[in-house]
Amino acid sequence: MLKNYFIEITKNAINKAIEAQELGETKENTIELVCDKPKNKDFGDFAINVSALARTAKMAPPVIAQTIVKHIKQENFTINVVAGFINFKLEKEFLNKIIVDILAKKDDYLKSDIGKGEKVNIEYVSANPTGPFHIGHGRWAALGSALANIMKYCNYSVFQEFYINDAGNQINKLGKSLEIRVRQLKGENIEMEEGLYPGDYLIDCAKRYLENNKGLSYADFAKQDMLRLQKELLEKFGTHFDLFFSELSLYQDNEVEKCMETLRQREKIYEKDGAVWFKSSDYGDDQDRVLVKTDGKNTYLTADIAYHKNKLDRGFERLINIWGADHHGYIPRMKAAIEALGYDSNKLEVILGQLVNLIQDGEQQRMGKRKKMVTLDDLVDEVGVDATRFWMLMRSSDTTIDFDIDLAKSQSDKNPVFYVQYAHARACSILRKAIENRLDIDNKTELEPLFKQEEIDNFYQNPSIMDLFENLSDESKEATKALILKLEEGKALLANAVKYRAPYMVCKYLTELANSFHHFYNFTRVLSENKKDSLMKLSLVNCFRIIMAKMLNLMGVSAPEKM
Repeated sequence: MLKNYFIEITKNAINKAIEAQELGETKENTIELVCDKPKNKDFGDFAINVSALARTAKMAPPVIAQTIVKHIKQENFTINVVAGFINFKLEKEFLNKIIVDILAKKDDYLKSDIGKGEKVNIEYVSANPTGPFHIGHGRWAALGSALANIMKYCNYSVFQEFYINDAGNQINKLGKSLEIRVRQLKGENIEMEEGLYPGDYLIDCAKRYLENNKGLSYADFAKQDMLRLQKELLEKFGTHFDLFFSELSLYQDNEVEKCMETLRQREKIYEKDGAVWFKSSDYGDDQDRVLVKTDGKNTYLTADIAYHKNKLDRGFERLINIWGADHHGYIPRMKAAIEALGYDSNKLEVILGQLVNLIQDGEQQRMGKRKKMVTLDDLVDEVGVDATRFWMLMRSSDTTIDFDIDLAKSQSDKNPVFYVQYAHARACSILRKAIENRLDIDNKTELEPLFKQEEIDNFYQNPSIMDLFENLSDESKEATKALILKLEEGKALLANAVKYRAPYMVCKYLTELANSFHHFYNFTRVLSENKKDSLMKLSLVNCFRIIMAKMLNLMGVSAPEKM
């Protein structure tokens, strides 16, 4: 994390200058330091602006910068001052050390301990078991599983959960819908009733019912069948849950009633006009909410409160829910409920996600659970798991995705997932060629491999002679340096992706990293008769392969060795 490194040494230098009373009236360092790349790359690789100290130092920014620089020990980097900017330029020793570090740590190089073992429950997808997943469910599946992966990698104790909405009237409607489909298959002339589920998927469910019903009701069979199909697709999609939690179990185990009793004892509910109300307005909600309707039936909120209490009672220190954008108004009432139960409402985080628009042949495709549709299963079959996941993760969750099916299927540099995976495959190809027999084009004879794998492995384990910048042209030096710095950037990038719950940052980084590698490849001949030179370049290629494969793995996307 070089940016943090230069911020830290600059901060220490400022404090030393203040102690030496060299910064005028400045008594303490109160400015926020930011490390960026200079606009002019000739100035250096990193730059920190210290001009904000002028207010207390009563000195010109260049003088402030020069004063601070006197307290920085320059080790494997040089410094120059431009206006109020301190610019750092890395020397080759610094850059070589990054490669040595990656070779030693391998795919642990990116790890951090920001989670410190915190117990986190991530609940996502949580669809009604009334039909196939729509495209939005695919977005939540990709986002939730990728977020879980990167949080685990950064030392959070993560538990992934799917909440089955199986206690509402929708299950009764599903059962009635299946019954009609079964009767239709038996030859009855009967139409699907208004308000039921008319999707063709229930025809297949009805066939399975007739073939394999073991005394279950229409509703129970349909629910189990739909849930089975959902689980199979989730597994295929690389999304693995630790628990499928049934809403119905909250009633069967009396947890809803126990939760209501807790709220009653804490005087957080009251009766009015024949209904039971929750005092959610006491906690910032815009109005109180009904928990039990006048007909005695619970609202959806009632079971949801009991469910969140259940999760907190299980000892989770943080709850992360991924909901659709239409649930925005639901957040304050759920936070209110958590606080009313005596818990810290800040333990609940909600990630709201926007829609996915499917584009094919230049036109937007229809999605839904009604009649003929484009489902997640359809999409995965059409473009594959890798492309579906990567495209679903490329944008921030609060941004609508325009998923171009034709582009996602294409083997084109314009297709981000192909561009990234091809870079990894290209690196693997270079590493293979180093240990494969070669062809002497002039004599049309086969030559021995340039290296044995053992030679390469030994160099990786003891790269004491590493100097990647020997015998390189200026263009190749710049491309090599850019690739090394992009590799190093991955550690801080991943930590930020965890901090901001933003896997899309990883996809953006992967695209930039692939671009840096392709650029390096275009200007650098990796394999040559100079074996020492080749070993050093192979080391960089291997470092790229390690980081690329790990990042793709965290996104749930494969890292192919051949394409």
